[in-house]
Amino acid sequence: MRTATIERNTNETEIFVELNLDGTGQYDISTGIGFLDHMIEQFSRHSLIDLTLKIKGDLHVDQHHTTEDSAIALGQAISQALGEKAGIVRYGSTYSPMDETLTRTALDISGRPWLVWKAEFTQERLGEMDTELFKHWFHSVADAAGITLHIELLYGENNHHIAESIFKGFARAMRLAVERDPRKGDAIPSTKGQLGG
Repeated sequence: MRTATIERNTNETEIFVELNLDGTGQYDISTGIGFLDHMIEQFSRHSLIDLTLKIKGDLHVDQHHTTEDSAIALGQAISQALGEKAGIVRYGSTYSPMDETLTRTALDISGRPWLVWKAEFTQERLGEMDTELFKHWFHSVADAAGITLHIELLYGENNHHIAESIFKGFARAMRLAVERDPRKGDAIPSTKGQLGG
């Protein structure tokens, strides 16, 4: 079973994450930020990764620590569940349309974290969530999971649609990349014999 459990407690947040890469998209999400919950639920549903993610954070300060730490813990859980990454497809890319919006996502479970982000929002908040934190969330996931991640908004007007399109695109790309390739067996998908570095 490609599963992971992460408990991460700091002075800023208390986090519990449980994850199954070979799930059906079942989720139980509670971050204290309604819109972030909605986006992480979309990630779970469309990646088919079962995910429990519970956070108690210092939201009386602001949303930064809760948002960042949710992404770090999720990335750590993905990395732990993948182990040595034997037999995975490794790469995933998607176009994600949502009404007038279209985003493109490409990722490589490379062990070399990187984020290219080409997306802007015209609102400061969606619900109660600061839109500037979306880029930071994806940067933190990429770092903790060890993935090279490219996200590009091709076009779009509605800020909710833009955010949802990005999260769904990321989910679908992850679903492709973490799948086991029956032609690879347990081979590491790299000519180096290992991923990272």
